[in-house]
Amino acid sequence: MPGTYSVTAKPGERKLGFWEKLYLPEILKGLRYSGRKMRAPSYTFNYPEEQFYPPDSYRGRPVLVEENGRPRCVSCGLCARSCPPLAISMQAHEVFDDIKEREPERFEINMLRCIYCGYCEEVCPEEAIVMSKEFDLTFQDRDEAVFDLTRLLQPKEVLQDRLGFLERKRNQQQFGQQWDFKRENNVHTLRNRLDYVKEVVEGEASE
Repeated sequence: MPGTYSVTAKPGERKLGFWEKLYLPEILKGLRYSGRKMRAPSYTFNYPEEQFYPPDSYRGRPVLVEENGRPRCVSCGLCARSCPPLAISMQAHEVFDDIKEREPERFEINMLRCIYCGYCEEVCPEEAIVMSKEFDLTFQDRDEAVFDLTRLLQPKEVLQDRLGFLERKRNQQQFGQQWDFKRENNVHTLRNRLDYVKEVVEGEASE
């Protein structure tokens, strides 16, 4: 026995005409829209011939700041503790020829685990680990994805864009704007001491 059907059309519902039932006008409208967009200016990059240069706020792969030929890191371990995927591992050793007491003997970041959250950069009191602008990472095997000190260290001069962004971000609407302060009263971390000593030496040399 054949099945039965019921009319589900609502009273007053518009009925499709002959051409609308063929759907040809709508197909032509879609093709016209696609053609118009094909002639529009392109917003894509022809990679790798054209490279993308991220802004200073971009969070690329984390790197260690090298200052005066030494890592700025004092091996406090906050970056490893705050890392959500446990991508950072380190081992410290004591140093006696520097103003700091400890330095990383081994420092590794597994880039396959790293989620580029920037927590390590946020908690670092010395701004020794920062997010770079490097985003193009390829590996042939898993061992290549584990970056050690030799691959993580980058000179401070190369990272000035990111370091300047962090200074503007963290000192926004504070020092020198809402109250006056003495520079020497805010020298409380290694990087502040190094910068302050450099400023004093340059000031004495200019005199």
